[in-house]
Amino acid sequence: MFQSPEYSSTLSLKLSEVLEDVGVNEKMVMKRRRVFMLRDNIQTVTWRSLCDNSTTYYFGSQSEGTTTEGLHSDVDVLPVIYNINVIQDLSEWKQNKRNLLMTQDENVTPGYCFLQLVRSDEPLFETIVPNEEYIRDNKGRILLKNTILNGLREDAERHGPSNALPEKVGYSSTDIVFGFPCNSLPQSALHSLDRQSIGRLPTSEMIRYAVSNGCFVVGTSSKISTYPELEWRISTSLGERCFMFNLNITQLHCYVLLKIILKSFLTPERESALSSFMCKTVVLHCIQNTDRFIWKNNNIFTCFTYCLLVLQSYIQNENCPHFIIPENNLMAGQFTTEEKHGILRKISDIIQSDGRCLLRISIDDIGNRLQVKFHTDRVVPHGMLTPCLINENITSLLFMNLAQTISSCNLRILYFLQEKQLNLKQCILKLAKYCVHGSRLEQLASRCLVPFLFSTTGSLMVSSNIRHDYAVQYQALKWLSLGLSSDVTSGRLKLASVLYCIGDMDRAEFILKQTENRYNCDIVEPLCACWRYPWFDWSAEFKRICREQNEYCINRITSFCVRFMQSEVNLYLESYNMN
Repeated sequence: MFQSPEYSSTLSLKLSEVLEDVGVNEKMVMKRRRVFMLRDNIQTVTWRSLCDNSTTYYFGSQSEGTTTEGLHSDVDVLPVIYNINVIQDLSEWKQNKRNLLMTQDENVTPGYCFLQLVRSDEPLFETIVPNEEYIRDNKGRILLKNTILNGLREDAERHGPSNALPEKVGYSSTDIVFGFPCNSLPQSALHSLDRQSIGRLPTSEMIRYAVSNGCFVVGTSSKISTYPELEWRISTSLGERCFMFNLNITQLHCYVLLKIILKSFLTPERESALSSFMCKTVVLHCIQNTDRFIWKNNNIFTCFTYCLLVLQSYIQNENCPHFIIPENNLMAGQFTTEEKHGILRKISDIIQSDGRCLLRISIDDIGNRLQVKFHTDRVVPHGMLTPCLINENITSLLFMNLAQTISSCNLRILYFLQEKQLNLKQCILKLAKYCVHGSRLEQLASRCLVPFLFSTTGSLMVSSNIRHDYAVQYQALKWLSLGLSSDVTSGRLKLASVLYCIGDMDRAEFILKQTENRYNCDIVEPLCACWRYPWFDWSAEFKRICREQNEYCINRITSFCVRFMQSEVNLYLESYNMN
């Protein structure tokens, strides 16, 4: 293998340009992160407004901005349930809570734990098996089974601990894994974070963030576990996300390129042998062990080759140490000896090709794009999308998924209000507190939701007035007016239906004409989250706006369905009587 400095630098610059063209650029990375963090907060404030103490997190490549259209990366969702107190030490015990102690011994795979039940009235270990969710082991400990979180959604498939929603047109495949939070990190993680770093990863600020956010336990065992129904995986996803958010664009390019190589050449037959998480771990170790000044766009090919060599070494030793919990071997039980030798042979061929293998990559037309970069007189292959169109496709899907989250959360709130008899105004007050006192993202998340509830409040008041033969209160119409900012149409259509029901035809006609004028078919896209139907291609103007603007434009370019609760039935009856 031989590379002249000029060859390596030229290839690196061209490769960096190609990755920027397919959407791995600073603008798109930041846009992905903002949208997914906003979706985090929308779901979280929704649950908390419904008296449910839980938080939803989006992790993985989609939320980090480390993916491309051609990689078809999953969306990883972690709903965290706070009704259980997972502790590292009995000093963290809380009275009248279900306390579970993280227990690690010779029977537990490193990076995993058992959850031992502690009494709720005093910090002593429970000695009686309370129900079928627990089991007594041969040491007399009462341990929680990891199958407790195995509730399966009707539209999902079971993939290990996750509820997997398959990919559809307009929807990425989604893995939903439930977990419990723990406020502290295991001692092994604390020790590893204190180790010396050449590449300033993690910094002291990142370490403080990782330590203060603790970890999660997820209901899955290792592949080599002796007790598969009792082991819980320790997840440090928040710390890992913090590290990824602090990488520069060249480091992100190396990670994305490693995943593209993985999917193109290394695991086409059995994708579970190597994972993108292993690639991420390799890149983090490489960054930690090298000077940060080498990670520049004119040196990306050298950095990428170094990552491949480290991956090769890990596979050879069958040991890929988790970045935060190093004793957790990510490759334990992952592949057979035959698969190992096959993967090593392929990696060796890739390294020795001096970059020529990159020309054979079909994902995102990487190979063809590289050839066009090197030969500017080369005819661009038919069907190859321009960077502008790629960015438009990515952002329009991002924004429609954001709109779908808003619509789904509104539907969830209405369901709880109707089926659980929750108080609507209390729900609005909780969201209003986030609007005023929450973080910037919590404020924006709440403002995405409250207009829909304003419309519902006004509609319910009118329905009640009709039921009691009262005159419609001005306050009801005021609530409906506050709901007009929900999106382009739904708040206005609800107001128009109320005006029609109370016989104010002139104002109803005015609102309908105003709605029609606002609904520009070249810009506005309809959306309904009442069922998961596939989306089709969106208008060019809608895509352009998504590319050029940020997530604040969402209510000006989407049209949601109009929803009525059963308690608004008097509006329907009045409409029927008028007809």
